[in-house]
Amino acid sequence: MKKILVWAWPLFVLPFFSQAQFLGASPDYIKALTPQWKGERFADGRPKVADDLLEHLKDATLEQIWGFLGRKGFRNQLEKDWIILKPGETMVGRAVTAQFMPSRPDLDSLVRSLGRAEGRSQRGGNNIWPIDILTKGDIYVADGFGKVKDGTLIGSSLGNAVYGKTGKGVVFYGSVRDMQELRDTKGFNAWVKGHDPSYIKDMTPTGINTPIRIGQVTVFPGDIVFANEYGVVFIPAYLVEELVKESELVGLRDEFERYMLQLGKYPSGQVHGDWNETMKNEFRAWVAKYPKKLAVSNKEIEEYLSKEGH
Repeated sequence: MKKILVWAWPLFVLPFFSQAQFLGASPDYIKALTPQWKGERFADGRPKVADDLLEHLKDATLEQIWGFLGRKGFRNQLEKDWIILKPGETMVGRAVTAQFMPSRPDLDSLVRSLGRAEGRSQRGGNNIWPIDILTKGDIYVADGFGKVKDGTLIGSSLGNAVYGKTGKGVVFYGSVRDMQELRDTKGFNAWVKGHDPSYIKDMTPTGINTPIRIGQVTVFPGDIVFANEYGVVFIPAYLVEELVKESELVGLRDEFERYMLQLGKYPSGQVHGDWNETMKNEFRAWVAKYPKKLAVSNKEIEEYLSKEGH
């Protein structure tokens, strides 16, 4: 047994140690981070969660997501207390991650050398490097170590570049500039820890599409970002489909109960308590006329209704 463990250990850690010589994560490294994902992947190795699941996820609540992840053992996925560019909107997408650290000359020269070797643009600041790799549906998530003054990772020009590539926005544990102009960019949104008129200064990217820390959360490349005015939660890609279906069933039941209670057709205890077959039939008929396409199938609805307490 000991011999097997000795040989298995290098196979497990090799992708992580070999990553140290690169600025941007390799597809193999990202796959090693996300082995539970069994579906399609992007060329960079990130899980490719289906667009329709992301659309359905917008209808979930922060509490539903938080509760689901907690039951799965993910207790540190929520970060709160953001400055939001456009409060009241919900943003859902796939994370592209970047880590920034305070500059020092020897680190800066190494990063420039690595960036040049990886074919990254040598024009403009190196804060554009994560933006260059964004694709449609991505959300740019960056750890700017909470720096506000001289920590502005984007302004209005780069914000428009982000939106042009992704159709989404950003989540920065750091700051932005040009808040007024960014607010005028239709469709773009941002969750940040501050804003300032200064330009970025003395910050160096040390990892692109690697695990990063956003406040209390460890974020993996390819995690699904759910951001609204109550907080930002980062969801492992392999759990999204189950989460969407569970939250949709709970949401449907809540919506149906409110509808039936307003009708006053049945006693409140019959609507809000354990359902008898009459109430289940009312629910089936109501779901059959539901105006939106659902993520759950009729079979999954029947399985839900068959469980004790439903």
